Amino acid sequence: MVFSALGKLRAGLKKTREKLAGGLKSLLSMGRKLDEDLLDDLEEKLLTADMGPTTAMSVMDSVKDAYKKKEFEDPEGLYEHLKRDLASRLQQNVTPLASVEGGVTVILVVGVNGTGKTTSIAKLTHLLTSEGKKVLLAACDTFRAAAVEQLDLWATRTGVEIVKHSSGADPAAVAFDAAEAAVARKVDYLIVDTAGRLHTKENLMKELEKIGKVLRGKIDTAPHEVLLVLDATTGQNAIIQAQAFNESVPLTGLILSKLDGTAKAGVIFGIQNEVDVPVKFIGLGEKQEDLERFSAPQFVEAMFE
Repeated sequence: MVFSALGKLRAGLKKTREKLAGGLKSLLSMGRKLDEDLLDDLEEKLLTADMGPTTAMSVMDSVKDAYKKKEFEDPEGLYEHLKRDLASRLQQNVTPLASVEGGVTVILVVGVNGTGKTTSIAKLTHLLTSEGKKVLLAACDTFRAAAVEQLDLWATRTGVEIVKHSSGADPAAVAFDAAEAAVARKVDYLIVDTAGRLHTKENLMKELEKIGKVLRGKIDTAPHEVLLVLDATTGQNAIIQAQAFNESVPLTGLILSKLDGTAKAGVIFGIQNEVDVPVKFIGLGEKQEDLERFSAPQFVEAMFE
């Protein structure tokens, strides 16, 4: 079956929609009056979707303020206000993926092991090549032999070239060769995989700074994107990871993976509210085509309708 983008998103968010939207509709369609008890129950529903207490409180403040201003007067109006408010929150600071005109766009991908980082790189590669872009991969996660092997396998599956060294090689040396190859082969995008975990934030920062310096030696202003892959099924822990990485490495965007496997996709609102880094892509399945460019209006529509 071929899904439209919205249909695919609806299918991927089924678990969250059933828990959050289903719960809200049952709550607001019971003939109850708009009172403090109902608002308390509403806040609880937001928390079950893993928005987090800070974000849920912020949303509830908006709801209560709008109610006092008589922007809605019944549960149906409250529901519509909630959808508009959440879409507005996700829309903030949304920017498209960088694209260097007539040159190589470098995307540095970071993330903890197990978040779906390598698979997300493969999906992003498939998405870009399906749009007619020429992509080169750089296997700079040399600390794990399995990471290089996995990325090499995905390069074959997606039909792109990869620059790799032996296990344990200097990641910056791989980055150097990859940048040189990207320029020589006139690719559109160079996607650089990085170590999933280093022992301290200081080590992580130094490693990524070294890779960035090497890349800039061949490609001005690189990297143009630093994307963090987060596992949506980890809920509030994803927010903690995003905050930690953003302190060490200035992030330009997020890839939220495994959204189809969780009833807690509401974490996306907490991430936006507490980290202020835009979600650029969302993963909705295991297949290489299961990565979508993020659209705030479509996301909220798929979550609530």
